[in-house]
Amino acid sequence: MNFHLPIGTWVESAVDWIKDNLDGLLDVVSFVVTFLVEGLTYLLLLPYFFVVIIVAALIAWLVRSWQLAIGTVISFGLIVAMGLWVPAMQTLALVLVAAVVAVLIAIPLGIWSARNSTVRTVLKPILDFMQTMPAFVYLIPAIVFFSIGVVPGLVATVIFALPPGVRLTELGIRGVDSETVEAGQAFGAKPGQILRGIQLPLAMPTILAGVNQVIMLALSMAVIAGMAGADGLGKMVVEAISTVNIAKGVEAGLGVVLIAVFLDRVTAALGSLGRNPGSLLGMLARRRSAQRATAASALLADAPAVHVEEKELQNA
Repeated sequence: MNFHLPIGTWVESAVDWIKDNLDGLLDVVSFVVTFLVEGLTYLLLLPYFFVVIIVAALIAWLVRSWQLAIGTVISFGLIVAMGLWVPAMQTLALVLVAAVVAVLIAIPLGIWSARNSTVRTVLKPILDFMQTMPAFVYLIPAIVFFSIGVVPGLVATVIFALPPGVRLTELGIRGVDSETVEAGQAFGAKPGQILRGIQLPLAMPTILAGVNQVIMLALSMAVIAGMAGADGLGKMVVEAISTVNIAKGVEAGLGVVLIAVFLDRVTAALGSLGRNPGSLLGMLARRRSAQRATAASALLADAPAVHVEEKELQNA
């Protein structure tokens, strides 16, 4: 028995239908994505590259530690020394735009899934499919829709990086203590107020862990985006593979690693923002706490003297 279920043919027909009937929408998506990526790339590639390095180091110090700030300067300086500054910034722009788009989609979907069991049941197999499908497969319809360039690479990156953001957002919201939610309900809080005032703040560390994973997966797609024609380090890796250029491949791969380490450390620190002892925010928070403690001690020290003066006035 020679039976074949033509699922691939059905998908191809659906892709052709979308291409023929939603061409205007695809053009809008292509224009917006190109504008965002090229605009951010333009900002990152403004003259005086050391300004970008200083800003990145300040961000690292602000959220993590001065050690990470120094490591950021060294890492970005190494990228400059290898002559990879332009492709590295092109890759960084692509990753940041893809991560922002994925997060803007993932967090609302995760919240909706956490609050609605039907949505959760529908989303679960879809997310499983998105995570397990080889990333190269996403490029085929993306290239059909948007041709060669940065747009199909970004679309494939968003699809590949989306699932952990949805899952960890849902996990964080559902992991909030039910008694805390019930306490909010007992005080008359509406569902939106409970979400904003109780569930989201308590789930924020888990949600930020999902954001971290989204960014890491987006960066891991840099090479695949390069296969779709997106400029950057991924394109250099693809060229190195096609020409068996070991030196070029190693340098481009090292550039991806250096950017990945910076983004990973910074986004991981967001979950404990203001509590890292070596961060600038942590130092400022400790200084404010010390000032409050000093003021409280001064008030306590002055309290007996005030009490004595009051007793003397009463005796008089």
